Amino acid sequence: MENYIDPCIAASENYKLLSQEGKVRVVEMRLEPGVIDNEHSHPHETVYFIQGGHLRIHTEGNDPMEAEIPDGHVMHHGPWTHRVENIGDTTVLAILFEIMP
Repeated sequence: MENYIDPCIAASENYKLLSQEGKVRVVEMRLEPGVIDNEHSHPHETVYFIQGGHLRIHTEGNDPMEAEIPDGHVMHHGPWTHRVENIGDTTVLAILFEIMP
């Protein structure tokens, strides 16, 4: 992935590396209400939202999109760079499974 921005470095207050084995990384995301994280990237990822919430996702060159993520939701996504803003009133907690290039 060109111009990869590691979330565990760029937004270390919100992303914590739990495990890495070969090309597979497991990362915890914790986003408190009112917080917007720093711009960062993900390669191919699967995200399990332990505790969902109301998010606004900012990607360069696009209008922000809002999503109401329920607890237990699973999301699959290809490589991307973005910022995530918690516009709800609950902490969002997710586990990300990233397949590194």
